[in-house]
Amino acid sequence: MGMGARMILGWLVPVLLAAAPPRRPPVLPPLMPGESLVLAGPDREVYHFGDTASESPMGGLAHLLWVRLEGDAWASGGLEFKCTGKAGPFLCAGGKAHGRVDLPSALQAGCNLAFMGWARMSAERWMDTYGEGAARARMVDVFGPFLGKRMPDGEGLPPLSMAWFGEGDLLRTSPADLLKWLQDPGQEEVVRLYRRLMLSFYDESFKDNAWWVDAATTPAVGDPNATQAWAVGGNSLVLAVLRLPPGSTRAQALARFRTVMVGDPKKKK
Repeated sequence: MGMGARMILGWLVPVLLAAAPPRRPPVLPPLMPGESLVLAGPDREVYHFGDTASESPMGGLAHLLWVRLEGDAWASGGLEFKCTGKAGPFLCAGGKAHGRVDLPSALQAGCNLAFMGWARMSAERWMDTYGEGAARARMVDVFGPFLGKRMPDGEGLPPLSMAWFGEGDLLRTSPADLLKWLQDPGQEEVVRLYRRLMLSFYDESFKDNAWWVDAATTPAVGDPNATQAWAVGGNSLVLAVLRLPPGSTRAQALARFRTVMVGDPKKKK
């Protein structure tokens, strides 16, 4: 190819790329009625399916925030917790006893009591190291986007009840806002840590596109006796948040996320 042709191509290709039509949203299996999905690929373009803007309690996805705050310290410290399903007035998720768990197994089981126990230990360390005011600021910095104006009054740390680990509606978000938080460059480390904690050593080390996924059951909006479920996950290319309608469970959220985002293994040859 002559120099003149190369010069023309060097001018023409950027023009053609600039004039290219916008990318179409990815083709996905149909969502079930009431499901909401938001996802982003490596180009950070975001695609919305269903109602991704309305807020609802985030339930055990609060674990994401604790991993953001203390995950490195807990993982490197090799912390363990024996969950009997109950600690004083507090019951673990679903009233289940999860046995002895470390951080990866507590995440996979949705063990709220383990997170509460470790968080209370961390809170004591913060107050000894930073003082009450700075310890409170440390929590607000991470939890603020999910609290709105619901942060309990006071100058020090609030009591770390189950409201901070998945119960009630203290912590709220929408699928769109949660994905926006996950996409923030400040959260790159928590996404990387979640991937390492949720995947096996082999998958994390050798499968670039291995999927990690976490899910949680939350109180349903407008009906405290009903539940609904969320799932969040990704691989090295995609991040996605799926919210199911009232009446759904954590197990259903995990199954639906894998069907919608990963594909039905029964259909793979």
